[in-house]
Formats: sequence, structure tokens, C-alpha cells
Amino acid sequence: MIQADPTFKENLQQLPPIAGVDRIDLVGIDGAVVASIENQPGKQGSLAVYQYLKQSFGTLDARAAEHGLDVFAEHTADARNRPGAHPNIDRLLEVAAGGGTLAIEVIPQPLG
Repeated sequence: MIQADPTFKENLQQLPPIAGVDRIDLVGIDGAVVASIENQPGKQGSLAVYQYLKQSFGTLDARAAEHGLDVFAEHTADARNRPGAHPNIDRLLEVAAGGGTLAIEVIPQPLG
């Protein structure tokens, strides 16, 4: 597990690469996909964080969410001040506050 630095840019450099990942699905206890994070510009930082949380914790529980908030660094403070501006951080805030565990499914890019 990484030791989170004070800036997201520094933390992002410590995370595993996301090459070959198409998207990440977050799945509720009922088996329904509650959110997806696509591998596209503007979402790749979140994709990297959630892939890392899957590798480090297995599921998105309160402990994983707290660590994810540390990894997002300065963006976490911005998300707290502007709810809705960072939906992938908002989700971590919800889980950390007792919102329930989610499964993290890493969906690989299709071959060919």
C-alpha cells in the first residue's frame, strides 16, 4: 500500500498503470452496477485510484474509502466543499461515512 503524499499528482505516479483497463464497475450488495468509471480523459485518475483500491483492499469498504480519500489528496477537500463536482470522490465520502460496501470489478479492454 502506498503512503499518500499531499498532492494527487505525486500519488498518481505511485499507482499501477491502467493500460488494458476498459472501465471499473462498482457493484452494490444486490448485484446491481451503481456506477462505472470509463477509461477516458478526465476519468483516468479516478480509474487508477479505484483499480489500486481493488488491488489493495479487494472491496470498497470504509477502510478502503478512507485511504482513497487520502490518495485523492487536495481533490478530497475540493469535493467536500463542492458536492457533486467530483462524483468518484463523493462516492468514497459516502462509503467512508457508512454508506455500505461496494464490489470493485475491473473490466479489461476487449481483445482485438
